Amino acid sequence: MNNILIKRVSLNDIAQLQKISRQFFFDTFSATNTEENMKKYLEEELSVEKLTAELNNKDSEFYFATVDDKIVGYLKVNTGQAQTELKGDSGLEIERIYVLKDYHGKGVGQMLYEHALQIARQMQVDYVWLGVWEENRRAVNFYKKNGFVEFDKHIFRLGDDEQTDLMMKLLL
Repeated sequence: MNNILIKRVSLNDIAQLQKISRQFFFDTFSATNTEENMKKYLEEELSVEKLTAELNNKDSEFYFATVDDKIVGYLKVNTGQAQTELKGDSGLEIERIYVLKDYHGKGVGQMLYEHALQIARQMQVDYVWLGVWEENRRAVNFYKKNGFVEFDKHIFRLGDDEQTDLMMKLLL
């Protein structure tokens, strides 16, 4: 799929950002979580207010992946104090690579991932890191294939459910 375009997300795109965030999160995680926990997460964590605050953070950047002008995925990277852990100037966090189900296996995730690496190289950081749900084998295998190694674990709370994320790092 060669017609994938990457573009920086701006505040004007907040409605589309919320829509794809909620759609991806629901499609990916609703089967393994309670309806109540999903509803709470979608309303609180993916609210317009929260996404606006994230977009306004100078240490966070969002990028849409589009195919024929349709938004099919997005990337969120964090540096400095915006990082969820490992705060500092020597790393870049890939917080989200979200790709809609219909576009899995079509190079969208790889392209967003490569865009994140390009940003990391431009910023001259020492490593890229991320957290990925241990049950998301597809994502874990994707990162391992791209050279990431597990270095720690942390707890991700979805409503009243505690889930384990694997912390993975790639030295540049």
